[in-house]
Amino acid sequence: LIDRWKEVAPSQRLLACLGASKWTGMGESDYSFSLTTFSPSGKLLQIEYALNAVAAGATSLGIKAKNGVVLATEKRMPSALMDDTSLTKISKITNSIGIVYSGMGPDSRVLISKARKSAQAYYGIYQDPIPVSQLVREVAKVMQEFTQSGGVRPFGVSLMVAGFDDEGPHLYQVDPSGSYFAWKASAIGKNMVNAKTFLEKRYSDDIELEDAIHTAILTLKEGFEGQVTEKNIEIGLVGEDGAFKLLSAAEIMDYLGEVE
Repeated sequence: LIDRWKEVAPSQRLLACLGASKWTGMGESDYSFSLTTFSPSGKLLQIEYALNAVAAGATSLGIKAKNGVVLATEKRMPSALMDDTSLTKISKITNSIGIVYSGMGPDSRVLISKARKSAQAYYGIYQDPIPVSQLVREVAKVMQEFTQSGGVRPFGVSLMVAGFDDEGPHLYQVDPSGSYFAWKASAIGKNMVNAKTFLEKRYSDDIELEDAIHTAILTLKEGFEGQVTEKNIEIGLVGEDGAFKLLSAAEIMDYLGEVE
């Protein structure tokens, strides 16, 4: 046996010691537990799993109009015994910027907190509200850092950011990888494919904010399980006055009556 081992090439000895049959047979799933290691196909599988968490979340969408931006989302309570006022999916970041998420709620709270701190830090230095694009970059930077560090995991949320600044209305989508893009209209969550298809058919560049609200409600209705009421959806908007606000239950009820 010793004589035969001496006849084996050094490179083959190394492979034998490492268990070559095991290492050369590794598939995509063997890389799924490492955030910082690329799979042979060039993927970071933990980011794809984070996107799966987003796809399992409630549907959220945003529509940019000529004179503002509207955000809308499903608000499903895990139990009928829960107080529906305790769940808010659309958050106000500054007077003119709001964020809605799909995915893991606890993860969104961390990002919302960091977004608010970034906005306050900017205002403390420049005495001006932070531009929407810069706030999006700050949030996306945090999300990207959590894809390139050991001992952490990606955020299991995607965000829709709506705002109004000196350059007009803006709508951005930020994904767990840290990538972000400006959109005219987009959707995230479990029904995002159907919602985007519906938005592509209904959207026009000259849409007004009121029409955008109606379109947002109709889009949510497309894949909604059960009846849409003022208690199971949430709507936020920012208009030309630059003030982001959440619609009350009474206001949502009025809009629901208009689209029926």
